[in-house]
Amino acid sequence: MWGTGRSPVLVKKGKFMNILADGKRVYLRVAEESDIDTIMKWETDEENLKFIVPFSREDHLNVIKNPKTAMDIMIIEKEGDNPIGYFWIQGLELDSKEIEWTHIVIEKKGQCFGHEAMKLIKRYTFETLKAHRGWMDSKDYNERALHLYESEGLQREGLIRETLFINGVYENLVVLGILDREYFDRKNQGLENM
Repeated sequence: MWGTGRSPVLVKKGKFMNILADGKRVYLRVAEESDIDTIMKWETDEENLKFIVPFSREDHLNVIKNPKTAMDIMIIEKEGDNPIGYFWIQGLELDSKEIEWTHIVIEKKGQCFGHEAMKLIKRYTFETLKAHRGWMDSKDYNERALHLYESEGLQREGLIRETLFINGVYENLVVLGILDREYFDRKNQGLENM
C-alpha cells in the first residue's frame, strides 16, 4: 500500500461488497456511494455531532471514488446485514506507515459493537495493511470513547490544547495510539479475540 497508489487491500469479496475484516457479529467493508446518505445522517445526528467535526458530502464522495490515501469504512452488523457505524481512515500512502482512524461513529451504542469494530480496524491496520502505528484523537470530554479506545490498548500520547473552535468555545483533543508490536503483544495475550 505504502506509496503505491493502489486500492485498499481486501480480505475477501462478499456477495456485492468488499470486505476488509470479518468478525463475530460485525464486518468492515469499503463504503459505497449509496452509503453517503447514511454516513451524513450519522455525522449530523445531535448525539454524534458534539464529538466529531463532520466532513462534507463531497469529501465522502471523493474518498469513496478514489480510496488511495483515505477510505470510508462501513461497520455492518451480520444479523440483518445492516450498517451500524463507520470509520474514516487516512494515511494509506504515508512512508511512516501510520494510519489515522477518525470519525468513528457507532449508531447502536451500548451493545459492545464499538469493541468489536475497534478490534477489526486494528486487525486490518496491522495484519492486512502492515502499518507500524494506528492513532486517533478524541475530544477530551468524550469519556465513553476514551474508555473504549484505552480498553482496546490505545495509549494516551498527548493533549492538543484548544485546537478546535466550535460554537465560540475552544476544545481540546486527546491523541491516542498503538504500535504494531503492542497490537501483536495484545493478540498473543488473547486480548484481540472477539
